[in-house]
Amino acid sequence: MRSLLRVQWNKLEMNLLATIALDSDQVALVDVRMPGVPVSILSCHDAAVNGVAWAPHSDSHLCTVGDDSQALIWDIISIPKPVEDPILAYTAPAAINTVAWPTLHTDWVAITFNQSLQFLRV
Repeated sequence: MRSLLRVQWNKLEMNLLATIALDSDQVALVDVRMPGVPVSILSCHDAAVNGVAWAPHSDSHLCTVGDDSQALIWDIISIPKPVEDPILAYTAPAAINTVAWPTLHTDWVAITFNQSLQFLRV
């Protein structure tokens, strides 16, 4: 079992959170009412996931970023059925370190890589 690296609460669906394990290419979605088993695993990254951000305006959308230079937008409305693929994908020039989804500008996501900050319209 790997150590947990990050955890992010869904601000609109208070029972749901996303977790990232150290050096894992997956994101586990956990319902706090049943914390023993993830309700879904998001697994389209090809390298370690570094960050996750929930959409502030939707309880079913989140963005994950990782060492594979990918920013992936997911729609998890179908859980507990498996979520196979992201609905949007962007490839940065380098591994993505962090992601933020702002409350006021919900059609934008900010990512960082190398010494750069980039804004993506979603």
